[in-house]
Amino acid sequence: MNVYPSAAAVVSAVALAFLGTPLVAQKTAPPPRSLQAQIDELRQDQAKIQRDLAEIKALLQERASRTEVPAARMPPPTVSLNVHGEPFKGSALARVAILEYSDFDCTYCAKYATDIYPLLDQAYIQAGTVKYFFRDLPGPEHPNALFKARLARCAGDQDHFWEAHDRLFRDQRPLDGPGLTQFATDLGLDESALKACISGDNHLDAIQRSARLASGMRINGTPAFLIGTLSEDGSVLRAAKVVLGAESFQAFRTVLDELLKPAEPASQKQ
Repeated sequence: MNVYPSAAAVVSAVALAFLGTPLVAQKTAPPPRSLQAQIDELRQDQAKIQRDLAEIKALLQERASRTEVPAARMPPPTVSLNVHGEPFKGSALARVAILEYSDFDCTYCAKYATDIYPLLDQAYIQAGTVKYFFRDLPGPEHPNALFKARLARCAGDQDHFWEAHDRLFRDQRPLDGPGLTQFATDLGLDESALKACISGDNHLDAIQRSARLASGMRINGTPAFLIGTLSEDGSVLRAAKVVLGAESFQAFRTVLDELLKPAEPASQKQ
């Protein structure tokens, strides 16, 4: 008679055999990393983050420092302006000219007027080689700019525009009643005539027309300069260069000296 082992006995034997056999295919977990290794990895991650942040910061700074002006809003490369009858500073015989658009409350305009303009005045305007025109472009962000533009033009009615120009850029504080009296006294103006001119809105149309012309040339900021040559009768300025913002004196000198070069004889243009 065959005696078969019970099912329980078979299961027990198999289990014992399984447990006694080494598990060759089973993988053991890697030993834990040392604390120093973990610190080193954290430092590497931190260094990478710092490099990434530095690159982002550099890109943002570059973008912030760049003036983003759409091409369609840039002034046209060549401009012809009718300046017939406009007041100017310099010799009537000069055939090179600068036309400035400015705002008496603009800080960049004041910096140009006090640092660069006097050098141009001495080197070119007083020397009789360059004629200087000034047009108003009072910005809406400057509530006193339009009043000061009218004030300077009214001072011009008494032949003191350029003295008013220098005074207003040298001191850009608002002018109250006593300040206006002091302004007239400093410039030797007839105060009653000056106040009558201002209250009568004299020159307002001319200032607004100046602003419209600037907008038509896509000039929307100050200071802005058109530099070029005048027609034979001095009534038309053909701008060879349009400059947005106050450049250095040397930048102006480079353009002016090129325009002032005598024309080459036709025989040398071969």
